Amino acid sequence: MGRVNLVGVKVMVIDDSQTIRRSAEIFLQADGCEVIQAEDGFDALSKISRHDPDIIFVDIMMPRLDGYQTCSLIKRNPRYKATPVIMLSSKDGLFDRARGLVVGSDQYLTKPFTKESLLQAVSIYARAESEAD
Repeated sequence: MGRVNLVGVKVMVIDDSQTIRRSAEIFLQADGCEVIQAEDGFDALSKISRHDPDIIFVDIMMPRLDGYQTCSLIKRNPRYKATPVIMLSSKDGLFDRARGLVVGSDQYLTKPFTKESLLQAVSIYARAESEAD
């Protein structure tokens, strides 16, 4: 089984760090993804309905609205309930993973992520999406 074609997959990256958003964008665009950046949960919630992302990466530690609250709000919306949300955290803790599952996240990725780990996460959900069609 070869690599999944990621061309045209819309990925939203929500992180208050411009460096993280930018590196994710570079990694993802190199494989053909369309990237929507949001700097916090409020910014993300205002952009989601406009861009309709296929996959969402959300940082846990953000000011105003943290990643757990953001994920919970996304998953409560019937339109985005099935959209994969992957939590990003600089801590690789069991508690964070468990709390992420409680709010409905689909996966957990530790920062700093590599290009491979990011693309692998997108591939898993892009493959599931293409098999569902």
